[in-house]
Amino acid sequence: MTGKEIEKLLNDVKKGTVSVEDAFEQLQSFPYTDLGFARIDHHREIRTGYPEIVYCAGKTTDQVTGIFRVMIKKENNVIGTRATEEMFRAVKKLTAKAVYYPEARIISVQKKKPEMPESKIAVITAGTSDIPVAEEAAVTAELLGNHVVRIYDAGVAGIHRLVDKLPEIRTCRVIIVIAGMEGALASVVGGLVDKPVIAVPTSVGYGANFGGISALLAMLTSCSSGVTVVNIDNGFGAGFSASMINRMK
Repeated sequence: MTGKEIEKLLNDVKKGTVSVEDAFEQLQSFPYTDLGFARIDHHREIRTGYPEIVYCAGKTTDQVTGIFRVMIKKENNVIGTRATEEMFRAVKKLTAKAVYYPEARIISVQKKKPEMPESKIAVITAGTSDIPVAEEAAVTAELLGNHVVRIYDAGVAGIHRLVDKLPEIRTCRVIIVIAGMEGALASVVGGLVDKPVIAVPTSVGYGANFGGISALLAMLTSCSSGVTVVNIDNGFGAGFSASMINRMK
């Protein structure tokens, strides 16, 4: 339940179109529902503007469907990250509105369409191998109500591929840069634009990449101003943060 929905409910009680008993029934599980294995935070959308998002990795299929069942009943938009196809098939039995994005590994149930600002978010990858993390970022941003521009395989080994896209990149309000190997692309982009850059190191690379740590350290020590960094392979975190920036008035 959003702040606007609660305000409407209270106004309806005030006007007498909704009884106190009916209003109480709608609010009785507020602010969370306790399922034993999970406590679903219905208050989060009021605090942050976004409903709780389900991290599916490490959960059983039954746990994921139990969480989705409650959130769907509350008429929330639901996003599940790091989800398997098995989890999606189980959620699909709950509602025909469930959609699966296999490359991003995201399940979405959209009950209401978010308002979309005209400004855009760019998602840029250094290589094709970074696309799964990029898709997690891009799909997250889109589901939260943003226009996304995808520019893939534009790494520093062929920098002309990035330069060709600079006019389009500069029209975006926020830029997500996703790179493995040595993670240099974030510094390059940060030095070419006047927009905030969210850098995502990926675990793509040979042994000395240390599963993304070399890219993480390179991005953290970037000399380009305006570059901030999220965790290794955290496309969701980048997409969520970019959405918050893009939707600021």
